[in-house]
This record gives sequence, structure tokens and C-alpha cells, in this order.
Amino acid sequence: MIRALILGGTADASLLASAIARARVGAVYSYGGRTRAPADQPLPTRIGGFGGANGLANYIRSEGITRVIDATHPFAAEVSRNAVEACAQTGTPLIALERAPWTKAAGDNWIEVADVNAAVAALPESPAKIFLAIGRQHIAPFATKPQHAYTLRFVDPPEAPQPFAAEMIVSRGPFMLDGELEMLRTRGIAWIVARNSGGDGARAKIDAARMLGLPVIMIARPQLPERQRVESVAEIMQWLGHRTCLGA
Repeated sequence: MIRALILGGTADASLLASAIARARVGAVYSYGGRTRAPADQPLPTRIGGFGGANGLANYIRSEGITRVIDATHPFAAEVSRNAVEACAQTGTPLIALERAPWTKAAGDNWIEVADVNAAVAALPESPAKIFLAIGRQHIAPFATKPQHAYTLRFVDPPEAPQPFAAEMIVSRGPFMLDGELEMLRTRGIAWIVARNSGGDGARAKIDAARMLGLPVIMIARPQLPERQRVESVAEIMQWLGHRTCLGA
């Protein structure tokens, strides 16, 4: 009997949870705990970390988990690495549901960098209005360039003071092109810093930047251990041994 563990927190993970619930596959959905008001799921849900790879391995054993699906954000590198190690320890099959990264299109003005520190270095020295679309846990390094006027966008209001003064937008995606164009125009944004998350839910800001001719500092995905990965819920369901009609 299958008992799957979904390491979730993304829109793709929610789609997978719905498909698994419809197929009546035994599963648990796990949130990492960073979002204070996570979306309800149609599966038994847990919130919080496991205590590293060893803690995750202990959970797999104690809960009788037979399959692990890593459907976390492409930049949740620590969780993904822990999943690889824990599944190796326990001999548990692992698959990643990982959306393809964005690729440059005609008209894109990208400065591609390896990490957040490189993104800070790529910003201009003269003051500019910068939209940081990178999540609250990654913004601290930008305090080294306080001459800029930053706009931040978070899912939840921050609980602690930010490391520098900034305009704050609290909003949950997906974001549409018209809204992103208006946001960038009304705030006079001159530069965007983004992580190459891929998918459709956060892509509109990249399309808007192209239309407005704005430079985008694009942070590459972290390097992860080799693992089986697919890009669709249907492929996960096939891996679980279930055929499912996902609808239009």
C-alpha cells in the first residue's frame, strides 16, 4: 500500500495534492512552516521542519512512508538535499516535481548571476528604484547598497523589522501581466531582481519587464544532488501507479 509524503508549499504541490486525493492514494502533505497562513489541502497536513535529513529519515520510518515527492520551491535547496539524503538512508523512492526554469526570450534584458550576493554586486552604484522579487529570507545582503529605493513583495506581513527601509507589498500570487505592468509603472521601478523559479504563477513580472525594457538580474537555481525529476502532476501520478484524468 502506498503512503506518500509530499514536501509541498507550491502551487504545483497543491495541484498534486488534489490529484492524489481524488485518486484516493494514501498521502501526507508537509508545509515547511514559513507561510503563516498556508492554504488548506485535501490531505492530512503537517507544518514545520523535520530536523534535517536524519529527522526526515526518522519520520519516513515512523510514519510508514513508502514514496517521497519533493514538490518544494526550486530554491528550497536545503529541504531538497535533506530529502535526497533521507531517502538514501531509508531506501525510499524519491521523485521531484520541478517546473522548468524560465528561458530568455527576444527582448529580455537579463543579467544572469549565480546567487544573491552576485545579484547585489550586479546592481548599479547610482540610486535606482529596485523591485526585489526574491522572498524575505534573502533580502539582507541588499542592505550593503542602501542608496537604492527598494520595493519588496511578501505573502505574509513581516514579523520583524526589515534590514533596510523599503516599500512593502503583501500579496499572494498568481500575478497577472496587467497588474505587474501597473505595479512597475506606478512605482517607477528601474531594475528587477528575481530568482529563476519557473512556472506561470510568477512569470508575469518577467514578461512585464520585457515589455517595459527593464533589466532583470536573474538568480540561477542552486545546484542539487542527482534525483529523478518530472515537470507535471500527471507524470507523478503515473510514477505512483495511478492513471488519473486531470481535467482541462
